[in-house]
Amino acid sequence: MISHAFHVKVYYKDIDQMGIVYYSRYFEFFELARTELLKSIGFSVKDIEKNDLFLPVVSASCEYIKSASFEDQLIVESQIIMAPSARLQIDYNILSEHDQSIIAKGKTVHGFINSNGKPQKPPKALTEKIKLLLSDDR
Repeated sequence: MISHAFHVKVYYKDIDQMGIVYYSRYFEFFELARTELLKSIGFSVKDIEKNDLFLPVVSASCEYIKSASFEDQLIVESQIIMAPSARLQIDYNILSEHDQSIIAKGKTVHGFINSNGKPQKPPKALTEKIKLLLSDDR
């Protein structure tokens, strides 16, 4: 498994009228963590897009376990469990930095397309890097 931990603080802009993190913010936390995960294995989103390749989200889900509130410190763990064939899946756990309890779990699935919206194979360099890192983990 390839894993990366991203730390995020909950700001006033992230909470709803009840003082808890608004449900859609978790998907934004996923996006931040995903960008940093890819960067940690040598693939910046900016560089991928310069090569006429985009990774649109084709599905996303989140299971809300506990509430997070204003000024909470969270850890967003993002993980790649298998190398992409046609799609890349990234799993997420959001934890309270205070007690390591699970706040939310989720996943995003990404396709690969060019700037014209045509499906593409995942870049060989990305696939090989993920396979290598996954095999090193065993």
